[in-house]
Amino acid sequence: MVRDGSDSHAGVSPGSNLESTASLLKRVREGDATARDQLAARYLVILGRWARGRLPSRARDLADTDDLVQETLIRALDRIEGFEPRREGAFLAYLRRILVNRIRDEIRRTARIPEQGAIPDRLAATDPSPLEEAIGEEATRHYEAAMASLSEEEQEAVILRIELGFTHQQVAEAMGKPSANAARMQVARALVRLAEVMDGRQG
Repeated sequence: MVRDGSDSHAGVSPGSNLESTASLLKRVREGDATARDQLAARYLVILGRWARGRLPSRARDLADTDDLVQETLIRALDRIEGFEPRREGAFLAYLRRILVNRIRDEIRRTARIPEQGAIPDRLAATDPSPLEEAIGEEATRHYEAAMASLSEEEQEAVILRIELGFTHQQVAEAMGKPSANAARMQVARALVRLAEVMDGRQG
């Protein structure tokens, strides 16, 4: 698996000047190992930075985040037959769902470690992730539940703009929107809907 993330970085749409994600996915389906490595390299850095914001420090001490992301990419590409190649935003949302589940598995795994022997207090504590530190554990749970209730397109807009830091132009490219302004309106509508759902859940 390729570890070089030079094709992409946080806030930059990895498919802007490269072969489209849909085209690479098609080649992966056909067994093209080069296309598989290109996709892995394209998304490793973006997803790695995203994951580090969600893993508690205890889990980050015990697992290499890049390895965790690579496992997610391998799992996603191994199951690519079940994913219809569409726009880049849909593929990123698909990867995020798999990575969220993988992070939850890792957190549960590290929570069981004290049962295996004496563990220093620093590791035995359940530390919050950077995201939980920023908005609170309860708010994080509300956010994830609210995100799950949004439409696929709304989720893509929030993930690309808010979670991955894409510009509105990059969101437009990833979602197939005609302009940055169209993407801005899509993001705004998605955030309004997200806020409404979260208010309803918290009320």
